[in-house]
Amino acid sequence: QVQLAESGGGLVQPGDSLRLSCEVSGRTFSRHAMGWFRQVPGKEREFIGGIRWRDGGKLYADSVKGRFTIDRDSAKNTMYLQLNNLKLDDTAKYYCSAGVNLSMLAAGRVAYWGQGTPVTVSS
Repeated sequence: QVQLAESGGGLVQPGDSLRLSCEVSGRTFSRHAMGWFRQVPGKEREFIGGIRWRDGGKLYADSVKGRFTIDRDSAKNTMYLQLNNLKLDDTAKYYCSAGVNLSMLAAGRVAYWGQGTPVTVSS
């Protein structure tokens, strides 16, 4: 089993920045790729981006390119999502995920989910 624990969500204003963290524990061989999704009520969970744990290769959704950055700290078993220049439409619950590879994550084929952390952007 793989356990994922997100943190760092909160209430911010438009234009602000926020960094989310996802601490990973459990079976390391499952940790091939990790990613972030977000979801608002009534809509499907949306892939934001992911990172290949082995070499740090990344994949981003077009909707967040240039504003959001994913990184990892292997020594801390933690993945990060840096959110910059936040907009009202970024309000959502953000989920950490783990899976076999980046392509499968982007397609929503996730092996493990975290519980999510809420981000609210409001003026």
